[in-house]
Amino acid sequence: MLDKEQIIFKHIAIEGVLKSGKNKLANILAQKIGGKVVFDRIENPYLKDFYDEKEGAAFLAQLVFLVNRYHQHIRLMQRDLFEERIICDYLFEKDKIYAYQTLADDELIVYERIYTVLSERVVKPDLTIYLQISLPTLQKRIAKEGSALEKNISEKYLEDILEAFDFFFFNYQATPLLVIKADDLDFNREEDIMDLVGKIQKMKKSPLYYVPLSKGNRNLKK
Repeated sequence: MLDKEQIIFKHIAIEGVLKSGKNKLANILAQKIGGKVVFDRIENPYLKDFYDEKEGAAFLAQLVFLVNRYHQHIRLMQRDLFEERIICDYLFEKDKIYAYQTLADDELIVYERIYTVLSERVVKPDLTIYLQISLPTLQKRIAKEGSALEKNISEKYLEDILEAFDFFFFNYQATPLLVIKADDLDFNREEDIMDLVGKIQKMKKSPLYYVPLSKGNRNLKK
């Protein structure tokens, strides 16, 4: 029987590239361990122009994402962060990962100045979960579930963003980190989910790498 009180983390952030399963996992964890889910659902008027590669659209789209995510985190800090468990389907720093993939050097100079000022006020989570998936899995999921805009994303961009996420989390030290090999994580398989919850329950400060039970690997590796 799961004791929700044994989950010490009050602010959990889930991260990964598009179609990695962040929304699903956030909802499942909220049901299993309790908490309020916060989604990264920002209406961005410049997103279509960015995908269409219009000049200047990448910078405008990135600023919209950055400022809106900042305001969302500030509202959490003011009202909810210490009242109940928060399960957020993004990490604030992820904005910077995308910025370095999309912005020109002169745009990055301006972006960095704005990001530095805003990030100083953002509260870090108690635990970060990274859903790591491969390029073939990402391509299959986009083909099956992706929007028209997502289906137009080039393979080169997908490769670059996967590499950028892996590099970021390989060097990540800001919070306890649980990396999940999520290509075969079955959100409908109760055994997978409860095993994952058990790993969260036992998490320490060291980064941990988890392969779901459905692949026959029951080992948690450092």
